[in-house]
Order: sequence, then structure tokens, then C-alpha cells
Amino acid sequence: MKKVLSLTPLMAGAMMVFNAAAADAPKELNLGILGGQNATQQIGDNQCVKQFLDKELSVDTKLRNSSDYSGVIQGLLGGKIDLVLSMSPSSFASVYIKDPKAVDIVGIAVDDVDQSRGYHSVVVVKAGSPYQKLEDLKGKAIGFADPDSTSGFLIPNQAFKKLFGGTVDNKYDNAFSSVTFSGGHEQDILGVLNGQFEGAVTWASMIGDYNTGYTSGAFTRMIRMDHPDLMKQIRIIWQSPLIPNGPILVSNALPADFKARVVTAIKKLDKEDHSCFIKAMGGKQHIGDTTLAEYQNIIDMKRELTKGDR
Repeated sequence: MKKVLSLTPLMAGAMMVFNAAAADAPKELNLGILGGQNATQQIGDNQCVKQFLDKELSVDTKLRNSSDYSGVIQGLLGGKIDLVLSMSPSSFASVYIKDPKAVDIVGIAVDDVDQSRGYHSVVVVKAGSPYQKLEDLKGKAIGFADPDSTSGFLIPNQAFKKLFGGTVDNKYDNAFSSVTFSGGHEQDILGVLNGQFEGAVTWASMIGDYNTGYTSGAFTRMIRMDHPDLMKQIRIIWQSPLIPNGPILVSNALPADFKARVVTAIKKLDKEDHSCFIKAMGGKQHIGDTTLAEYQNIIDMKRELTKGDR
């Protein structure tokens, strides 16, 4: 009996610690969503994530859809965004350069079909246009997505500088009649379709069926939305080397115990409601292990760009 009684204060103490931790746990979780696609669709695609996290963590998950990439970057740096499922590698690099301790990497998106860990920046033109290669676009209007997009600016910027010289600010030694940041990948593609741009950049896994827009990327999102014949209307004339898929990020501003629960919940979502996870990710992907080293090249490239390369 003495032994039983002696445990009671310990159990009471443990319960007090548990209750205190529960009381300190945030009641709200802010899920950041990068701009560049149709906002209504993106919010709709993340509703199931909200429902899962609300139940799993006893929180009210707020979907923080930003009109541009910078909004999510600033949200992570300012502690206003707690979690991002599909982060641009270039945007992650911006966060890391400003504050290496702002976020932790939960994992990297890995393709369900062939286990690849990357995607490509591509340049698209109208299907019926005469343009077959980048050089054919000299003197024409070009669309970029967002200054913090990896495939929508960082990587093609490097390619254009190498091919044409100059920088984006002087239209690559005036190789193009105009160079415009449209605001996102969907806007780039629509700009090509409506004649605003002769060519524009976007992203795709380049894996799977061309006609369905590949396994992931801007094309498949638009096809699902309201452009079923998109792949018949455009043609890809350039693709980049492989870019590492975006990291899944969690903010270090969260209390440590709660942050651990958030990470567990994200991985549980991937395993137990995978259809929801791929809907939110915009493609058939799952979480794989990664380290900072996988993004070091992107970080170095971004650091060089922010030194005044533009």
C-alpha cells in the first residue's frame, strides 16, 4: 500500500505537467500556401488538410493563402506562418539566408511514381507557334512567375544569363522585347495562351503522361481546374536540369512539444490520408527524408542573386 501511495504524488505531478503543456499548446495553426495558382482552388485543395490537423491537434487551422511567395517567406520569418507543405526551394533559401534557425525541414516531396526527388523549370509557347528553342524567342515578350520562385525565376534566370548575357533588369542584354513577372505559374501559362507572352516559364515533374500534365506541376493543376485541353494548346521548348522538390517546413517559433506533434501529424496525414496529401501538394508525392545539403546549391544561387546579381 505504501508503494501505491508513494506513486500518487509522482502521477499527480506528471498530470500537472501534461495539463500545463496542453494549456500552453497553441489553439490555432497557420498553414501557409504559396501564391501563383488559382487561390480558390488552392484553398479548396487544402480544406482536407485543415480538417485533419484540426482533429489531430485540437486546433483551428487557418489557411494563409498568399498572393505572392514573399508573403509566405515573411510569414515564416515573422512567426505568422507555422507550417508549409509545399515550399519553393528558392523561397526556403530566402528564409534560411535571413534566419537559418527560423524553420526546420520536415522532409522533401518525393514522387510516388518513380521515387524521383525533383522537378524541372520549363519554357512553354503556344502549340501552333513557330518557336522551337530559346533562341527563337529573341525580340519577343517573356513571362516569369515570381521573383522567389525557383522554376519561375531563379533557375531560368541562370539559363538566360548564360545564353544571352546581361540580367533580368536589362532584359538579358535586350534579347527580349519585355520581361514581366506575371505573379505566378498559372498567370504565366494564361499569358502565353492569351498572347501576352510569346514564351513563359513554369514547372512540371516531366514524369508520367504528357496529356494529363505529368504527375505534378502547374499543368496538372490547371487541367483539373478548367483547362482540360491545356496540353494540346501549349508546347515545351526548354527544360532545366533537375531541381530538388520543395521542402515541407515547420516554424521553430512553435513551442517545442507542440512542434513535434505538428511534425507527427504531417507524416500521419501523408500515410493515413494520402489522397488528401497529394491534393494539397498538387501532385502524386509523399514525404521523404532530406537534409539542408540537398538545398545547398539553391541557397548558394539565391545568395548570389541577392548580392545584386539582378
